[in-house]
Amino acid sequence: MERGAGHGVAKALARIGERDPEVRAFTEVWHGRALAEEPRARELPLGGMPFAVKGPSGIRSYAARRLIAAGGVAVGATSVPGPGTYWQTWGLGPGGPTLNPWRADRVPGGSSAGSAAAVAAGMVGLATGSDGAGSVRIPAAWCGVFGLKTTNGLLPSPDPTGLAAPGVLASSAKRAEAYLRHVLDGYAPRPARLPLPAVHSETLGFAAVAPEVAEVVRGAVARLEAAGVVRLSGDAVTLDDPGPAWTAVRGGAPTGATRRLREGNDRRLSEVFARVSLLLTPVTPNPPHGHDGPGEVFSTALTWAFNLSGHPAASVPAGFTPDGCPVGLHLVADRGADAELLGAARAVERVLPPTRPPRFS
Repeated sequence: MERGAGHGVAKALARIGERDPEVRAFTEVWHGRALAEEPRARELPLGGMPFAVKGPSGIRSYAARRLIAAGGVAVGATSVPGPGTYWQTWGLGPGGPTLNPWRADRVPGGSSAGSAAAVAAGMVGLATGSDGAGSVRIPAAWCGVFGLKTTNGLLPSPDPTGLAAPGVLASSAKRAEAYLRHVLDGYAPRPARLPLPAVHSETLGFAAVAPEVAEVVRGAVARLEAAGVVRLSGDAVTLDDPGPAWTAVRGGAPTGATRRLREGNDRRLSEVFARVSLLLTPVTPNPPHGHDGPGEVFSTALTWAFNLSGHPAASVPAGFTPDGCPVGLHLVADRGADAELLGAARAVERVLPPTRPPRFS
């Protein structure tokens, strides 16, 4: 029976009560419902493991229903971007904007903003998310937690464009395995066979990456290579900027040019995964921005290519910038290789261990 590592429902609710007034990760907390559900859930495989759901409709998602059926207990709904801005890398709680637990002057990322912040602050060990352009991976990177976007189409998604895929935010890749084990039919663990053939691309051929972010990711990749987790190929990965194609698909108006852009990138990625098991990049080209917005920087620059292509992708904590902002290492695997990707992430986090939750006053 899987357990919540001593993190029971009452304990989770207590931590939410202590920490959420500062972080504002939750929009609803279901005290009575969660405590009433726990005795039934203790007899099931997940043993009453508390988890949070993304947004007001998250409790009705396929993943949440499967987790509850397996003995998970949903303790509340987390914040998503509210009205007033066009950018999606923030969240809005009843008391105001959701804060990044590591830097209160920075956003947590989004749109799975509250889910990432709740995990980073140690209120829950696992939360559901969804990812249409990086909405799981970006907040995972900026909050210093693990985040997984599943292969597009592998699990049910309400997104008619096919860009969005369900995902999970968790305190570690090991904890995230509870999600795949109970949400994905036929899941079987796939421990990594080391070293994993991999290619590191800092920019995917087009992105402008902040030097402090690139330095943290380069250091993480070097540690993985030195530890024998990856064997790097010297090949370059050069894609076209996927932004126009993603925007056209989201808007329901693809053109001949955007179709060719998408097909060209798909072809290049197929060539990459014919040679290696993992593609490594930064998750975002920038560290978390302030609550006034990202300016002209597209935080999605390195993530939305894989919503178009459908590949599974994960964010693993890679370290911190000199001013204390978390940075994520992006792991991308071949389509359908979600179990293999999770196995790779578990091997990676043995060298790059999960970050401890920040201290709270």
